[in-house]
Order: sequence, then C-alpha cells, then structure tokens
Amino acid sequence: MNAIELSILTHRLAGICEEMGAALRRTALSPNIKDREDYSCALFDVEGELVAQAAHIPVHLGSMAFAMRGVVERFRWQPGDVVVFNDPFTGGTHLPDVTLVVPVIGDHQLLGFVACRAHHADIGGESPGSMGLHSRLEQEGLVISPRHWFAGGRESEDFRQVFLDRVRGGSERMGDLTAQLSACRTGARRLQEMMAELPTGAFTKLLAASEAYGRQAIRDIPDGNYTFEDAIEDDGLGSGPLPIRVRVQIREEEAIVDFAGTSGQCEGPLNCPLAVTASAVYYVFRCLMPEGTPQTSAVFRPIRLQAPVGSLVNALPGMAVAAGNVETSQRIVDVLLGALAKAVPERIPAAAQGTMNNVIFGGHAVDQPWVYYETVGGGMGAHMHGDGLSGVQCHMTNTKNTSIEVLEMHYPLRILQYRLRTGSGGKGRHRGGDGLIREWQALAPCRLSVLSERRQSQPWGLAGGEPGQRGKNTLIQAGKARDLPGKCQLDLEAGDIFRIETPGGGGHGEGTEA
Repeated sequence: MNAIELSILTHRLAGICEEMGAALRRTALSPNIKDREDYSCALFDVEGELVAQAAHIPVHLGSMAFAMRGVVERFRWQPGDVVVFNDPFTGGTHLPDVTLVVPVIGDHQLLGFVACRAHHADIGGESPGSMGLHSRLEQEGLVISPRHWFAGGRESEDFRQVFLDRVRGGSERMGDLTAQLSACRTGARRLQEMMAELPTGAFTKLLAASEAYGRQAIRDIPDGNYTFEDAIEDDGLGSGPLPIRVRVQIREEEAIVDFAGTSGQCEGPLNCPLAVTASAVYYVFRCLMPEGTPQTSAVFRPIRLQAPVGSLVNALPGMAVAAGNVETSQRIVDVLLGALAKAVPERIPAAAQGTMNNVIFGGHAVDQPWVYYETVGGGMGAHMHGDGLSGVQCHMTNTKNTSIEVLEMHYPLRILQYRLRTGSGGKGRHRGGDGLIREWQALAPCRLSVLSERRQSQPWGLAGGEPGQRGKNTLIQAGKARDLPGKCQLDLEAGDIFRIETPGGGGHGEGTEA
C-alpha cells in the first residue's frame, strides 16, 4: 500500500465514522447528544483493533482503542447482534457513557465492527445525572457489563425493561440509545459496502503503516527519563490532595509511562479505570504525531503503560469513577505534558485549565424528571509560538456548549451571563487563554452537582510564564453570595443562582510579547 492508497483508505474509513456521528446527531433526543455532541464513533477489525475514528471525544476513543479487543472476544457474533455496555472496568469509561457494538458481516463472514459511545444525561443511581459524590460504582447508576441488547435480531426485553426502570427520563434515554443503534447500522452498512472493494489484508497493511507513524513520533523525542508531578485537589469526600506522579522513559522508538508513586484509589469518584488512564496517555502522544497519521490503535503499540493496581489511575473494580473520566484524566494529561516539556520544550504548551467543570442540574417538571449536564470550557495553555486559546474545551473533552436558546427551551433554567473571564490567562511572552463565566438561575427547585478542579491550585506556566487563574464556584441566594468548593451537591430553590468562573491557561515565556 503506497502513501496515496493509505491516505485514501484512511479518509474513507474516517468518513464512515463522521457519517455515523451525523446520523446520531440528527436522530438523538437529548440536547447533550444532539447539541453538545457528546459522543464518539469508531471502526474496528475482526480482532477489535481500532482502524478508524472521527475527531470526536478523546477520552472515549482512546479507551475504546485500549479495551475493545476484550469486549469482542466475549461473543460469538452473528447477523443482527447488538452488544451494549458501560461498565468502566470492562471497556467503558464512566457509567453515563453507554457503548453499542455491532458486527459487520458479509457473505457469512465477520468483516469487522462498528461502535458508538454516547454520554447519556442520566443512567440512574442516587444523584440526578449519575455523577454525584459517591464511593461505590453501583451508587452512580446502572452498571451494564457487555451483553446483548439484540441477539440475532431479537431484542432482549429484559434489558429494555431494566434500562427504563433504572434511568431518569426513560423515554429520552431510550430515544438516545435507539439513535446510537441507527448510527451503528449506518456505519455497518457503509463498511460492508466498502469492504467489498478492498484488497485482501488492507486493514493489516493499514495497521502496520500506522505503527510506523507511532514509532517515528517516539524516535523524535530524545532518549531519557522525564518525570513530573501534579495533584488532584480533593475527592469531594474529605481526602486530598491526591498526587499523580509519572516517569516517561524514552528508549529509541519505545516509551514506558510509569505512574509509580501515584496516590492510592480514593473514597470519592475521582478514580480512573485503566482504560481512561490509557486514553489520556494515548491522547498526549497522538498530539505529537503528524496531522495525517492514521487514527488506529496501532500507533500506540510502542507505548507501554505501568500503573499500580489499586491506585488512583488503576482503581479496583467497584470503585466510584464518575469524575475520574472527566477530571482525573485531565490531570493525567497535565503530568504527561509536564514530563515531556523537559524533553521537547518547543512542542509542549503550558497547562490548560485542567478541568471539565462538570455542572449537573436535575429535578421534576410536571411530575416528569429532567436532567441537564454541561461541561464548561476554559483557557488553553500558551506555547512557544503563540497565545493559548480562550473559552474552549481542553484536551480530553471535545464537546460543544449547550446554546442558551436550547437550554432555556428544554429546562427550567435561565442563563444570566455567559462571557469570557478576561485576564484569567497566565501572563508571559505568550499569554494563556482566558476562562469563561457562566451563570444559571434555577426557575424551579432542583438538585445541583458540581465536579470541578483547579479551584485551589493553578494551571502552571512554562519557561517563566505565569500560571493561569484558578477557577471559582459561587452560589447566590436572596442576593447573598457564598463560595462553593470544587466538588459539591446541594438543593436549589427557584430564584437561586449558580455562577462558575473557569480557570485560565498557563502563560509561556518570560516578559511580554513585543
């Protein structure tokens, strides 16, 4: 396969993933999927190796690349099968991220798989939005180990009933799940058509070429051992700070990423299953590869991961993980970038905001449950060649915001302000990007959950650049304001206001740009 053939194959496969995403977006019911686009689509070969993905959510795609082989090995696949799962310890990330896998079969032969992962606004559990301050996985919601939703085309009524019984807003949740199925069937049909045109061994050649890209990217990093340390501020239940330590060992065309010395797993929901840790590591190294690198799992073959069992970055099954996926993953990216900045400083930016600023409101309207989930952008870190971006989703997330019009149409909430947090980026020769200010007013009694970081520590600068401003959470009741911690749950009354001010990115370089 020459370079032109490789490029055409890569883009055709990615195009199928993009079409899957478009089908999901058009048919989903919840604003979280159809407006924020909190989903990812990917293609796999017969052994579960990732062969293509769209530019969707990094934490979704990296974890699928890491874990899908184990999922597909569990079943004897036949036409009409649809497997569903969300268990973070068998290939998932956190419980709201529900994955469907559909086999692609032609002429009675298994050709590959399509998969779609989407964040559902609720998956049951003790807190609206399924992302509260809990200690055990079962408290966070319905745990779905890989199982058939459809087997040979026949639907499992047992799964459907359990799903509807456990989640809030069941009709909307089932609508979103059905939209995922539509996306997978679209992808399966397109891949089946395409496979009829491909030469034998096309995927094998694609994976081999991809691995060469990955090895070259590591060869471009000087040999050595590079270390860095940062911390999760707290677990929301009284423990913290929780240090994350990494040593990146580069030896010719291979990398060993070792998290020895990292904090043990915590009581709160900041724990990471190994798949999420792997996705953060993969994301950082993928950022160092050329733009045209094929989006396959083979690019990560030269990377070896070492994470102590029972640690914050390789928690034991049963631990709560809702915020590990969204917050701890961001800090893993920070420590990887901090370590690699010692090896290739000209290619690494200062710290971004380091949080997804998760905000969840939930309540009842006319006896119908409603749940709203949002992540809020902030500042990217500056780099050697320019300023950081302002008001954007950073690193492990890649969603849009929920527009004010859509939000106010669907939920008993009102947006009072939404603007850049001017001056929150770190100073330096190149400035860090600014964070955002977003303010919600409750129009009816509801429950608020917040999972955020960088409320005590600041996103660090590089090469003499100053850190970005830390974030801030504020509750305003009857005109009186009080600060809230980074992680909290509380009940709101109609008229109460919640304001979030997200962190800025770190600055880069001493002085100011001429």
